Amino acid sequence: MATLWNNYRYLILRRLVQISLLVLYFGANAWGWIILQGNLSSSRIFDFVPMSDPYAALQMLAAGAVLSLDLLLGVAIATVFYLLIGGRAFCSWVCPINMITDAANFLRRKLDIDRVQGIRQPASRNLRYWILALSLVISFVMGVTAFEFVSPISMVHRGIVFGLGFGWAAMLIIFLFDLFVLKNGWCGHVCPLGGFYSLLGKFSLIRVHHQEENCTLCMKCKIVCPEHQVLHMVGKESLSVLSGECTNCARCIEVCDDDALGFSIRKLAQNKKTGE
Repeated sequence: MATLWNNYRYLILRRLVQISLLVLYFGANAWGWIILQGNLSSSRIFDFVPMSDPYAALQMLAAGAVLSLDLLLGVAIATVFYLLIGGRAFCSWVCPINMITDAANFLRRKLDIDRVQGIRQPASRNLRYWILALSLVISFVMGVTAFEFVSPISMVHRGIVFGLGFGWAAMLIIFLFDLFVLKNGWCGHVCPLGGFYSLLGKFSLIRVHHQEENCTLCMKCKIVCPEHQVLHMVGKESLSVLSGECTNCARCIEVCDDDALGFSIRKLAQNKKTGE
């Protein structure tokens, strides 16, 4: 039991957080709970503390909207929060899409689809940044929050909280896309919200740290990591993961039998030379 907990402790905690958030949002809609009201773009905690998605606010600004003081305060709180714990912690600990893409990628590994396909990834991970920029341009030109208008994240979240509707279709499309078309396709290549939090995550404090002297080069960490390129130091040098693309999901820590990986506070002096 202890081994099972050690191998899946962060995964279990992530699922508890994700499901608990959905339950709280659902409870606010169905039974009037005040613990967490709203949606992933704009929420209120205990009907007092605002939380607003900075990327959604950027789209609103680009569309010409005037942001209220309450919304700006929510943006500031969310930004500081993710600067502390890691920008893409949103992706692995909060976003409901993560449960779908994790399931697809688990099945993809079990079916060994990468070997069957026998091809390199056909898309660059930089695609999400181009989509991010494009969404702001479209928001400016059309006067609408472009990504929020078509976001499968919002569709799935609204579907679970308010009644599935098109949420089922969004879940199925992303699941099949990640399973058969592109490994870690949505979160790792397409999602502009993940791209935004990657930029924010460059400055976050909590990091995965690698101890080279403990590493036996089993590479289990890279197999399970949804952003395996951030683990470029594995087996080479003791270094913290400084890339903002790390989701702080901690799967690499769980599967490492050598205690070569763990969380640490960002070591600014030690890692400054890497320039990442």
